Amino acid sequence: MTHRERIKAALNHHQPDRVPVDFGSTMVTGISVSVVSKLRQALGLDGPDDRVKVTEPYQMLGEVLPDLKEKIGIDTYGLFNINNMFGFPNRDWKPWTTFDGTRVLVPELFNTKPDENGRIPMYAEGDKNYPPSAVMPRDGFYFDSVNRQKPIDDSNLNVGDNLAEFGPYPDELLAHLERESKRVYEETDYAIVYSMGGSGLGDIALVPAPWLKDPRGIRDVEEWYISTVSRRDYVREIFSRQTVIALENFARVRDAVRNRIEVVFVSGTDFGAQNAPFLSPDTYRELFKPFHKQMNDWIHTNTSWKTFLHSCGAIRPLLEDIIDAGFDIINPVQCSAAGMEAQRLKDDFGDRVVFWGGGVDTQKTLPFGTPGQVYDEVSKRIRIFNKGGGYVFDAIHNVQQGTPVKNVLALMDALRDSFGNNR
Repeated sequence: MTHRERIKAALNHHQPDRVPVDFGSTMVTGISVSVVSKLRQALGLDGPDDRVKVTEPYQMLGEVLPDLKEKIGIDTYGLFNINNMFGFPNRDWKPWTTFDGTRVLVPELFNTKPDENGRIPMYAEGDKNYPPSAVMPRDGFYFDSVNRQKPIDDSNLNVGDNLAEFGPYPDELLAHLERESKRVYEETDYAIVYSMGGSGLGDIALVPAPWLKDPRGIRDVEEWYISTVSRRDYVREIFSRQTVIALENFARVRDAVRNRIEVVFVSGTDFGAQNAPFLSPDTYRELFKPFHKQMNDWIHTNTSWKTFLHSCGAIRPLLEDIIDAGFDIINPVQCSAAGMEAQRLKDDFGDRVVFWGGGVDTQKTLPFGTPGQVYDEVSKRIRIFNKGGGYVFDAIHNVQQGTPVKNVLALMDALRDSFGNNR
């Protein structure tokens, strides 16, 4: 099978010729730039002076180029919007060295000058006339959003303030999506995964809006979670208007990319903690499900795309409703969370939803286990999830900074050894 055919088979719950693989097609299936750099050197793809591009600066994810895709066996290509999480484009690359000594390339507007405490502040749209929207701690690996919440006066709360980042996709972006999707579709056989912006309802990574210079409304993480209970009508109105905008943008994107893409990333809202969901099934049904269903229904009626929902944690109590809302794909399949055992998930839901992830634990096994433990866990998860199709291999969320390269190589060995065995 070609890469595209393999992903299509899995998405349609048919047994592919081997397990399909993704790394790097979304912001939640990536690899830390430091790990990408070390892996490339270990595989002889780069020398010590070569630099990897930081394509997602918020989480410091590295670019996965075609030569590395081939080594790993990746079947996907990620199609992204022009601007990153800080609101500036990934272009005009310049050199920088991370705190762990990795030599990388970052976009021109990425701030590389530390503050007086040795931290790296980052600015929305690269504009230093406004306070930083995020900070990487000294000796840190990722950026933390800065709480820029203004005092809240409930009598004057304006839903429009929490919709400032949503609007019609501009012509420049649509032209980019059309051009890039055509290039990848016609020049390669990768399956294209597009990360839609603006359709994730209450995604807590997005609530602080690190790409906005002066965010208004409810932007503090704790206040947002409280508001889903104490200001539910306000939050519901945000979701309602956001959904209208998202549906209009779905139509614009459909006209630009047609059916060249296979998967659209709709939502990255986390609903689960380690031991239980953040919210009850009743709250999901009341506050999220109606809008999720509107989005998924539109996509399934008007395109051939499959819809992708990312939610970490123990979300088993919500899965029936998430599937009923029309999501085709669940990621990252956090098997270490309560109720998320791989075999039970496959037995109970495997014929109704595609599991995308779950291949190895990135909290414990991959960063702290032995290569043998990594190999065994990857092999076991493939045997469970890939049976009968409906599975795309990936780690459970991004491969984190500090993960030993020998463990990533063990993961790759297990993948290669599985490619001749579909059972």
